[in-house]
Amino acid sequence: MTVAPSRSNTLPQYSPILRALKTGQRLARQTNAERIASLSFPLPQLDPLAVLLTLPTAGQRQCYFESPSRGQAIAAWDALIDESFSGRDRFQAARHSLETWQARVKSLPDRREGPYFFCSFSFFDTLTPALAGFAPATLLLTRWQVVRHRHRCTLIANVRLSPQTRLAPLARTIAEQVGKLQAFTPAQRPVELAGWGESDLQPQLSDPVRLALQQKVRQTLGAIEAQQLQKQVIAHALDVTRRDAFRREVALPRLRSRYPDCYIFSLSGAQDSHFIGASPERLLSIRQGRLVTDALAGSAPRGQTAAADFALGQQLLNTPKEQREHQLVLDFIVRQLEAAGLTPCYSTPPGLLRLSNIQHLHTPIGADLPHQLSPLALVESLHPTPAVAGVPTRAACELIRQSETCDRGLYAAPLGWVDPYGNSEFIVGIRSALIQNQRARLYAGAGIVAGSDPEKELAEIQLKLQALANALG
Repeated sequence: MTVAPSRSNTLPQYSPILRALKTGQRLARQTNAERIASLSFPLPQLDPLAVLLTLPTAGQRQCYFESPSRGQAIAAWDALIDESFSGRDRFQAARHSLETWQARVKSLPDRREGPYFFCSFSFFDTLTPALAGFAPATLLLTRWQVVRHRHRCTLIANVRLSPQTRLAPLARTIAEQVGKLQAFTPAQRPVELAGWGESDLQPQLSDPVRLALQQKVRQTLGAIEAQQLQKQVIAHALDVTRRDAFRREVALPRLRSRYPDCYIFSLSGAQDSHFIGASPERLLSIRQGRLVTDALAGSAPRGQTAAADFALGQQLLNTPKEQREHQLVLDFIVRQLEAAGLTPCYSTPPGLLRLSNIQHLHTPIGADLPHQLSPLALVESLHPTPAVAGVPTRAACELIRQSETCDRGLYAAPLGWVDPYGNSEFIVGIRSALIQNQRARLYAGAGIVAGSDPEKELAEIQLKLQALANALG
């Protein structure tokens, strides 16, 4: 009698995967506790963004982080662990949960690649119900993670193992996913940018909104003159709708192409909502015990010619108002790092970070980290920086609560990842939009210090809104 081969026997990776899972299950039995087995597989060179926009099914939790200039990208989907926290202790609760789960991770085979735990926080510790599917704090570990570092690409598959877990179906699912990704071809990629013209969105602020924002700037300048504040960041959210749905497969490739020096990100919520953007601001990056963060404040437009661009940059470097705004951010970050027991290092005066449509004063700050210091503890101490809130922080945040007409949500808040080896990357969710079918909410802000001009601050907000609208398609 002829015996047909089983599906598992036709999958080349099945047997080694099953052996690895058995090793993980033995650990679960020895400790009588659930474990997370994390398996990694080399992949051919592919685009994680193309994977994200092709393989996940509707309704699966997804997240994406990319730094195009650094050749780093992570696409992650299908929640394995999805926990939410709120209230004043949300950072500590997320940190405790992260440490609990990380202690249960076993990489098979042993190698220093993932898994990546993703964390997002809202600006304040509560959120309005309108922000569907997002929480004040979220800890997410996905089943599938495709990671690219320059020319090296890896699939990380994560599973939860208990002493009773049936391993054969898990091994087969992982083997099938490995085969699918190893056969993933360049033809399966995001929509080509050339096939899409400029966006027809024109996010013009209405006259009442313009007048209200200018009045807010004047009131803030009055509070600064009265020495109630040194700086205040005002933000505006503009809601737009259109006939066709907003499409990530258009927006994310556009953002990546137009802002290669920014961090491209996308986080999914409920009901097909996505928080996306291209942030120039890194909150912190930790690699092998070395912390790097940025003071980023003070802005100017780009010039139409090289000479005009140089002149605008020099003006930015030498304008007292912009220098004061930048110094407030730098002083805050240095104080917070010193309070955490670190010795921050940086150079002065600031340099320029030039993006496609705007340039900023920029000071990188570095420090060595003790092994026991949690990245999430630093995230908590640095949020919100004066670049997105103001000085003093408490007074600025209270004014934001009182005067801004919409919930900031994840705008200007920390988003990023942590791995089991202390490495981490968090950005600040600015230059961002919340899209959901035919609706989008665009966010933009401006920092107000002594010497700010209401017309110029309004123009900066309009510039940021238009740049985001152009990318949405």
